[in-house]
Amino acid sequence: MTHPVLKKVTERIIKRSHATRAAYLARVRQAAEKWPKRATLSCGNLAHGFAACGTEDKAALRSGKQPNIAIVSAYNEMLSAHQPYERFPAIIKQAAHEAGAVAQFAGGVPAMCDGVTQGEPGMELSLFSRDVIAMSTAVALSHNMFDAVLCLGICDKIVPGLLIGALSFGHLPVVFVPGGPMPSGLPNKEKARVRELYAQGKATKEELLDAEAKSYHSPGTCTFYGTANSNQMLMEIMGLQLPGSSFVNPDTPLRDVFTRAATTQVAKLTALTNDYIPISRVLDEKAIVNGIVGLVATGGSTNHTIHLIAIARTAGIRINWDDFAELSHVVPLLARVYPNGDADVNHFHAAGGLGFLIDTLLKAGLLNGDVTTVMGAGFDAYRTEATLVKEHITWQPVSDKSRDISVLRPAGEPFSAEGGLRLLQGNLGRAVIKVSAVKPEHRVVEAPARVFHSQEDLLAAFKSGTLTGDFVAVVIFQGPRSNGMPELHKLTPTLSVLQDMGFKVALVTDGRMSGASGKVPAAIHVVPESLNGGALARVRDGDIIRLDAEQGILEVKLDAATLAARAPAIPDISHYHHGLGRELFSAMRHVVTGAEEGASFVLTGYDQ
Repeated sequence: MTHPVLKKVTERIIKRSHATRAAYLARVRQAAEKWPKRATLSCGNLAHGFAACGTEDKAALRSGKQPNIAIVSAYNEMLSAHQPYERFPAIIKQAAHEAGAVAQFAGGVPAMCDGVTQGEPGMELSLFSRDVIAMSTAVALSHNMFDAVLCLGICDKIVPGLLIGALSFGHLPVVFVPGGPMPSGLPNKEKARVRELYAQGKATKEELLDAEAKSYHSPGTCTFYGTANSNQMLMEIMGLQLPGSSFVNPDTPLRDVFTRAATTQVAKLTALTNDYIPISRVLDEKAIVNGIVGLVATGGSTNHTIHLIAIARTAGIRINWDDFAELSHVVPLLARVYPNGDADVNHFHAAGGLGFLIDTLLKAGLLNGDVTTVMGAGFDAYRTEATLVKEHITWQPVSDKSRDISVLRPAGEPFSAEGGLRLLQGNLGRAVIKVSAVKPEHRVVEAPARVFHSQEDLLAAFKSGTLTGDFVAVVIFQGPRSNGMPELHKLTPTLSVLQDMGFKVALVTDGRMSGASGKVPAAIHVVPESLNGGALARVRDGDIIRLDAEQGILEVKLDAATLAARAPAIPDISHYHHGLGRELFSAMRHVVTGAEEGASFVLTGYDQ
């Protein structure tokens, strides 16, 4: 039986989205009637489209009777998770031929590594890169040559960007193809310990680099449960990836067979077959709700309180933080993966992984089971485990017992009765907080504000010895309109050290902390942002801030008249707007929406 709250939230989203979803689906129907019909292209258009193909592929594309699969890839060597994609096009093309199809590399999309840009000016391009990726995906698919799409992407902004772009071609079947996590290296908890020692001056830079290199040591995603691995969970639980494919290590026989199987599957879903399943049918209101459930049940990345909103809007679906909060109150926390525990995603997968998670949530009535996935109708295909038998995948029903209850638990025996996300609101605005790694005794902080205009200013105060006692760090002008809303990871080790010294500390910011939000309570994504009339710009040093994650409160202890009478303290932030290409994004900063609207500069016409 469906949980009443799940049913209520799903129905509310369907009602709220009625007009915009109808407009989106009308556009999809119109596109399906017109495209893709290669036979309608002019001879010159079609000849250009297959000019570089081999003889057999040319004949197939001329006939229009065999599907043409677009490969859209975020391959590059800067991202360890994306380096394995170098091999994938050849695997896909061979599998396509075996399935009676053609595959063409339609386009590459940019893919920056947030791990390299953390704390650097380049991080201010990170969130905007999502929409650039979406537009790049649209460019790749604009040739009107394709019957289906394989999206090759894993990391932070890349999967949401690919999905937003693919949804604008809602008449096409789309399957996402992951590359998998790197094998386990230095435990994430040990890496964090060395980072904190370095912040205190008790570890050398060489010792820190050695720890980081042992943690991030090979091709594949980073093994902690940040945005990249949350992406993989979402694509699988929303039915856009093959079941069991998310967390198989790169460059292994099973990984390669999954890539071939994704190609075979997407070829079965085109309008040239009797099993046509476009992405617009897969990504509906129920699938979006399933994504939110998966996020809170696993303690996933806070970035998806932004990305899921932007993804949903592209498909004409309207969600907000109230939906996340209401579901988080009834969806239990079932996974403990760093930073919410000591395990990594390889341990999660070995404990039963997403097949176990989906099965136990369905049994508890906490997932919409009446969905369409890339495997067809219903969710049964995803209540399985994949194994390799004679170079083919076989899916077996999952066990109803976790192989490691310290990592993954059934819905009836959760780590916590509630999920990992909370909504905070008060006279400072609305914000989200990830509490799955925050101990109960740290979830309520009432202390004087220390206001900073950048994470560098806070770190300088710590190094000078002036950042002591109980305080709430208020880091402002970090929203999308100010500087692209960077992740403020540099603050994590410092604030953790101060918390370990016995001080009550918290962070409040209109910036982001991402999937690495850890043991220090952090009210993030505050809206309205400082530069857009937000009350954060009126906070002064010494004001008493209350962050109460238990009651959902974020407020400054000032009466409304006093707060309104203060002029916002707006510093010169022009230094954020040039260097490392930031000047090229000025137009985006002017038009970008707020965090609860998806922090997007891509508007689809019906969501304005």
